[in-house]
Amino acid sequence: QVQLVESGGGLVQPGGSLRLSCAASGSIFSINVMGWYRQAPGKERELVARITSGGSTNYADSVKGRFTISRDNAKNKVYLQMNSLKPEDTAVYYCNADRIVTMTLSRYFEVWGQGTLVTVSS
Repeated sequence: QVQLVESGGGLVQPGGSLRLSCAASGSIFSINVMGWYRQAPGKERELVARITSGGSTNYADSVKGRFTISRDNAKNKVYLQMNSLKPEDTAVYYCNADRIVTMTLSRYFEVWGQGTLVTVSS
């Protein structure tokens, strides 16, 4: 069983920074894509950023230049550095891992974490 656990959310003032972390567990051999999504109240879940095992990234236009995604393949972790936060960044942030292969060659697709709340407010 593969699980994702996020950490690092909280309350921050506009213009501030936060760093989210997500750790995948479960005898993992490889993870193709890891990413962050968010869902604000009354809105659909949307992609924030994602990164492949080779380091290729893509970002939502709304966060380009402010957020940076990175990952540690050896530790099966993904991070989201969020700078210059705005009130409209307030949302529950979810970690996602796709195309996972375990040591027993089981395969998992689209695994989600439980989410961590980020609130940007003065």
